Parts: sequence; C-alpha cells; structure tokens
Amino acid sequence: MTRVDDRPVRWGILATGGIAHAFAEDLALEPGSEVVAVGSRSQASADAFGDKFGVPHRHGSYQALVSDPDVDAVYVSTPHPGHHGAALLAINADKAVLVEKPFAMDAAQTREMIDAARSRGTFLMEAMWTRFLPHIARVREILAAGTLGDVVYLTAEHGQWFAEDPQFRLFAPELGGGALLDLGIYPVSFACLVLGAPARITAVSDQAFTGVDATTSMIFQYGSGAHAVLTTTLRASSGNPAAIYGTAARIEIDGWFYTPTTFRVIARDGTELERFDQPYPGRGLRAQAAEVGRCLRAGLTESPLLPLDETYTIMQTMDEIRCQIGLTYPA
Repeated sequence: MTRVDDRPVRWGILATGGIAHAFAEDLALEPGSEVVAVGSRSQASADAFGDKFGVPHRHGSYQALVSDPDVDAVYVSTPHPGHHGAALLAINADKAVLVEKPFAMDAAQTREMIDAARSRGTFLMEAMWTRFLPHIARVREILAAGTLGDVVYLTAEHGQWFAEDPQFRLFAPELGGGALLDLGIYPVSFACLVLGAPARITAVSDQAFTGVDATTSMIFQYGSGAHAVLTTTLRASSGNPAAIYGTAARIEIDGWFYTPTTFRVIARDGTELERFDQPYPGRGLRAQAAEVGRCLRAGLTESPLLPLDETYTIMQTMDEIRCQIGLTYPA
C-alpha cells in the first residue's frame, strides 16, 4: 500500500473537468498535499491544466497517469460513468484512490471497486468531501453526546437551476445525468451519516426533457421510527439547508449544508445551546485530501469517517431510488 510518512501526498488528477479544477485550487490551501501530475484523454487538455496549475507531469492518457511513479494518490474526476474503469486502473497500479461522488453508477460497480482495492491492499475512498468538514465533525460529536435526545426526523435538500442544454452533463443520460446522482447524493449521504441505512424507501420523481430525473423527493424510514425527508432538483435554486430534529433539541445547518458553513443547536424550549461558526478557507474540497493523507500516514486502506461498506450501502440506497423512479442509463 502507499505510504507517505511525513511528506506531502503527491496527487495525480485524472480528468480535467470543472471539479478537477476546483480540487486543484483547493489543494493549494492544503499543506499536506501537492499536485504533481494530471492525466487526460487529450494531451492538449492535460497541458492546459498543467499550465494553469503549475503541474510538472502532463499525461495524454489515464493509463500513463496511474503508471507515473511520482504519484502517490489518484483523484478520479471523470463524469460518473467513467469512475469505475478509471478507479480500477489506479487500483491495479497500486495507487491510493479518491473517487469523485457518486462513487460509481450502481452498487455492482461499487462492489467490484471495493473488492479490487481490498484484494490489492490499496487505499480507496469516495470523495464525499462533506464528511470531513469541521461543521460535520462537530455535528457528529453532538449526536454522539445525545444532546438532541432521540432523532425523530431530518431534512436536507440540494437544488440548483441549470439551463436546458442536452449537451450539458447533468441532462445527458450517457454521462449519468440527472439530479439524483449528481446533487441528490449529498442529502442521501447526509441521512445515512445521521441515521444509517434506511429500512424503507419511498421515492417519487419528475423527468427532465432528456429523460433523466429533474426533481426527486425521498422519504427514508428507520426501525427507530425516525424519518429522513430529502429533495433534489435541477430546476430551482435552493438555499440547500439541512436540519436534524430530536426529542430534546434540533440542529439547524445553514444554507449549502454540504459546504463549509454554520449551524445552531436549539433546545426544545427555544434556547440556543450552541452556535458553530468556524471559518474554513476554500471550497471545502481540500478536507477530503487531508483525510486521505491522514489515513495513508496511519497505514489505513480506508477512512473510518467514510468506510467502504458505508459507501456500498449508500449506493444500494441510490439503486433502490433509481428503481422506484424508473431512472435508467445506457449500458
């Protein structure tokens, strides 16, 4: 497995889309990480990315990137349908791998990726960067302390507006488009963080003009009696808040709950028990790189904050939602 000891993790970025640019920008704020290589299906694209971010190694294929001996960890940032194949390339090259969310197109691909990493003893993690942000770390502590009492229900939403362009990846079925996989994964993962895997799922949806889901709403029910009420859409810009309601208190997380943000803990009688407002420079993507570095220095092959078995359970949940709303993709 990859060991980095006390030096920075040397990252190779696989694919050069928008999220790859955001990740590279954030890594400039993370002292334990450096981008040393980029790989694209086009040499020109790799060179342009390398020029922008000062990346020394520019590769015109994904295979060349994962074979680079100076790369410790590969960040897979292709469109969703490319995650599975690119991750397996990196795993088979014995690199640590961080795979952009959603981890794969379905649970079957997820299982294959996890089994491959475990077989080779390589590090693998889903790039659900929210899990590693300071406000979520504090939410975990509050939940563990029992401050809220018994959790009764939670709400979370992720809505953004996009112009109807059939070539844009969120509307393109061949690129794994739709609200659920790209945006809905955030509230689904948040519900699983707080309450675990649901015992029952009810999902409804309306289609976009290309046949992918435009708006999807979900209710998760749990053995404890708790509910999670979640919505995602491509058709409206939301404030994107989240909240957890318990018998003794509630947590209200401010807008864009999955990015660095603030929250309040409010007792049943309305008393404010805590206000969390901790600045965190950057978009938040560097938090996942910091977690990869922490795990590699500790000799871990997966993160205890987002174990691979939990990623698999989340993808099973996504599969059930897709089944209920009739969302399918080209083979």
